[in-house]
Amino acid sequence: MILDGYKVASHVLEEIRENITHVDTPPFLVVVLVGENPASLAYIRMKEKRAKEVGMNFSVHRFPVSVTQAKIEEEIRALSRDPKIHGIIIQAPLPDHLDRYAITECIDPIKDVDGFTKTQIGNMFLAHDGLWSCTPKGIMTLMHFYDIDVRGKKIAVIGRSNIVGKPMALMLINAGATVIACNSHTKNLKEITRSADIIIIAVGKPKFLTKDMVTEASIIIDVGSTFVEWKAYGDADFENLKDFVASISPSPWGVGPMTVATLIANTWYAYENQKKME
Repeated sequence: MILDGYKVASHVLEEIRENITHVDTPPFLVVVLVGENPASLAYIRMKEKRAKEVGMNFSVHRFPVSVTQAKIEEEIRALSRDPKIHGIIIQAPLPDHLDRYAITECIDPIKDVDGFTKTQIGNMFLAHDGLWSCTPKGIMTLMHFYDIDVRGKKIAVIGRSNIVGKPMALMLINAGATVIACNSHTKNLKEITRSADIIIIAVGKPKFLTKDMVTEASIIIDVGSTFVEWKAYGDADFENLKDFVASISPSPWGVGPMTVATLIANTWYAYENQKKME
């Protein structure tokens, strides 16, 4: 079975669009961009398209590569104080002279729709309601849509990034899964993946997960997307796995659309909470 993230994302976005038709003032999402990185611009266009499709306001606050730490922190605090703005994200990557973590902490946690402030990471750790990290939360939504119950399942999470691997493992633990967190130092990886019920891979290495590393019962969630000669490839060898394993998400059109849809869902959630506080 193909786990169609585009289909699930469309379902999530349609529900939000319907909700927004019933409010007087729509949610407002702001992206902070430093420089003109082509990949960043492409991601922002995708986010803007989805936000406007559901009826959200959307704006990009642009800064030159030369912007100072003090200046961008000041501007983000100002955005956080603006009652018209409900969600703020910092578009990665940032120039080396900027401290992303310090900048992120300038966002009011109630507007941190990427889920990267210490407050929202704490909410995720404690399994409290909050604005959880978009990609792993989107994966959880994808699996729920296809009735993939993670409780009691053995799940191999390959990759330990702060954006995917670590929060993914934590969400799965909170949901009752048995998680094996794998990385570049993991020994006997093939034995682990072949014994796992579900494999979630985010390593940025095209076709890294091959047929000999899985079984016919495997469920594979592919987070990777790497361009090779202008074509995107996932971390799983999709063409040789799609007719062999039980389920697999494609790349693209698997996890990517779910990440964007979850960002929009987080913005709606943040909007609702802020309206309750007025």
